Amino acid sequence: MRQAAYQAGLASPENSEQLIIALEPEAASIYCRKLRLHQMIELSSKAAVNGYSGSDTVGAGFTQAKEHIRRNRQSRTFLVENVIGEIWSELEEGDKYVVVDSGGGTVDLTVHQIRLPEGHLKELYKATGGPYGSLGVDYEFEKLLYKIFGEDFIEQFKIKRPAAWVDLMIAFESRKRAAAPDRTNPLNITLPFSFIDYYKKFRGHSVEHALRKSNVDFVKWSSQRMLRMSPDAMNALFKPTIDSIIEHLRDLFQKPEVSTVKFLFLVGGFAEAPLLQQAVQAAFGDQCRIIIPQDVGLTILKGAVLFGLDPAVIKVRRSPLTYGVGVLNRYVEGKHPPEKLLVKDGTRWCTDVFDKFISADQSVALGELVKRSYTPAKPSQLVIVINIYSSEHDNVSFITDPGVKKCGTLRLDLTGTSGTAVPARREIQTLMQFGDTEIKATAIDIATSKSVKVGIDFLNY
Repeated sequence: MRQAAYQAGLASPENSEQLIIALEPEAASIYCRKLRLHQMIELSSKAAVNGYSGSDTVGAGFTQAKEHIRRNRQSRTFLVENVIGEIWSELEEGDKYVVVDSGGGTVDLTVHQIRLPEGHLKELYKATGGPYGSLGVDYEFEKLLYKIFGEDFIEQFKIKRPAAWVDLMIAFESRKRAAAPDRTNPLNITLPFSFIDYYKKFRGHSVEHALRKSNVDFVKWSSQRMLRMSPDAMNALFKPTIDSIIEHLRDLFQKPEVSTVKFLFLVGGFAEAPLLQQAVQAAFGDQCRIIIPQDVGLTILKGAVLFGLDPAVIKVRRSPLTYGVGVLNRYVEGKHPPEKLLVKDGTRWCTDVFDKFISADQSVALGELVKRSYTPAKPSQLVIVINIYSSEHDNVSFITDPGVKKCGTLRLDLTGTSGTAVPARREIQTLMQFGDTEIKATAIDIATSKSVKVGIDFLNY
């Protein structure tokens, strides 16, 4: 992402501090804790926000809620907005909340804890996610088309008529947004003329004939060239994706770190879906207060701006992976496997030892440093390149263990330290920082006290 920003001209490698990378779940969390009372809709039945109850919100969707809030702009809530309006005024030291960022492709979950008085955040559980975004609903619609018209035809239609396929999915998208738990009238999806025409050429009979033959009772054909879906049929397309989100959340709520959560914030484009709102409310409404920001699609953008203004707001993060490097250690009989033995100049070494910098799911404070020292193989060596390895597991002993993979390189450029006499044995002290949104490193030559240029590359390794 940083390289893409450089290529786009947003910043430059020479002035890398001009660019701060914000993590999406964190940005959503930062924005949500700053919400004012008029900027949210509460789904939970525990309390109404601005006189608007959760049951009304789920049934009618955002339009009715926004209209209600527009009509009540002179309410007492808004008069005190700048005094105590922020939602974190209700939060006490140690209170926890979950942010569910449900977008198009994925759903990301993060759990934060409030630290007062400044309102700093501590990440309690490493951000997790899964492929449970709104695209899953599109995939279910595609499977329905397979069932009616045949997979061979749909795949061929995508290739031969790509623009018409896009038109069809856009038409479905608009009707998808109209799906709601209490909807009673059918949803009509317009089929492009080229779909109808190409199907007749491909199969030799009409689209209407295909619908009758398919035995899909909940989808009918209308004379206006439309697929007419019953509300239950549309809701069924949402079910697999929503079930996956609820299951993922249930797994999260069973973690000890996530007990006694006070709020659950539902953000992202998919959070506008009343069906998802209802499902989350039904599953977790008795455990915590469920809240949706008004500008739900802009939550991450606004949170990223707030993060840019105060990058130190998140004081503690959880490492998503175990990171380390491969080193040589003195060989210990009985501890190290025989196949790792290397004898060099009469000394017995164990190869491929995983020197761990940080463990998966370990809490890391902002600014916390990991210190290591490295020595060039030869005094005249000008560059040291060290491979960085990662694993999802904590108990890693060797870089050859299952699940360990090379993920980047650490490059120490010693050319800037060659102005003075070089000792026979040089020590380069490296400091790595894992508590920020990016892994950063600095280094100095101990003999000369000069700074060493450091590069971490997770792309071209």
